[in-house]
Amino acid sequence: MRQVADQFSVALCTVQRWVARAGDQRLDRVDWTDRPCGLPTPVNRTERPLEDLVLTIRQQLRQTSDLGEFGAVAIHREWLARGLANPPSVRTIGLILQRRGALDARRRTRRPPPPRGWYLPEVADERVELDSFDIVEGLVIQGGIQVEVFNGISLHGGLVVSWPHTVITAKFVVEAVVDHWRAVGLPGYAQFDNDPIFEGAQVHPDTLGRVTRACLSLGVVPVFVPPRETGFQAAIEGFNGLWQAKVWARFHHESMKGLRAQSARYVAAHRQRSAARIETAPKRRRFPQRWQLDLQAHPQGRLVFLRRSNAHGEVQLLGRTFAVERRW
Repeated sequence: MRQVADQFSVALCTVQRWVARAGDQRLDRVDWTDRPCGLPTPVNRTERPLEDLVLTIRQQLRQTSDLGEFGAVAIHREWLARGLANPPSVRTIGLILQRRGALDARRRTRRPPPPRGWYLPEVADERVELDSFDIVEGLVIQGGIQVEVFNGISLHGGLVVSWPHTVITAKFVVEAVVDHWRAVGLPGYAQFDNDPIFEGAQVHPDTLGRVTRACLSLGVVPVFVPPRETGFQAAIEGFNGLWQAKVWARFHHESMKGLRAQSARYVAAHRQRSAARIETAPKRRRFPQRWQLDLQAHPQGRLVFLRRSNAHGEVQLLGRTFAVERRW
């Protein structure tokens, strides 16, 4: 064996392994393919009867559990409740279910998302900032005080702002947005949904509301997202959920004054946490001095309407219907 090892320039143990694999077989009948290192069965592999017991408990829970839960946590909890010995960990139970093909859920294929503001080239290239605004409705303080919240967040910087109020009107929105932009600067775009408070009442075709006219007067491009589609408003919808969880549902509010104070503290803490992101966001334009909103002036500038065509290839905006293409 040593002579063979020297002839083929391999270690003696390699030749010994060849001889052991060949045994008494003819050399042309020996399987010489490589085999994975390690033992055929891992030392820490769960025994087959234990795996079968896990599957049995899962099936019983699926059919009789009052909670309707039969995952790894529920199986582990039931194992302890029955007083069985050597309970496997939740992680081990999950691996057993995966190995035995007992998982109902299918893994979701996750694809990389498009860049922020992909539908606006300047925003996608991070040359200008976009502020998204939305209203949270249906909140009531004990005693019957109606609450509506006007929230905003910048797309790249994550700069948040919030105004709890009794009734949100177009006039209140303009005052709040102007105060905010005076403090932090003007973005390139301001994005809204199709609430009449933002877009206007649309009593007559081609009419623009107070909020739209204020944006155009300041050189900010208003963007109106497609109706009943939340993807474009994901940033502000996410902040709406955070505000309701961290401010509204977390504390008991006895008055509007207390709610506004708690909201202001949360906004300040959120901005402090996002300070680095806010600093690296696209720069904002300085708010013009001596600016006043003139509702009688003819509006000038650009508006962006994101729309999805209907079954006839038509889009509707500003009280009019435009034929685009029947195949779209």
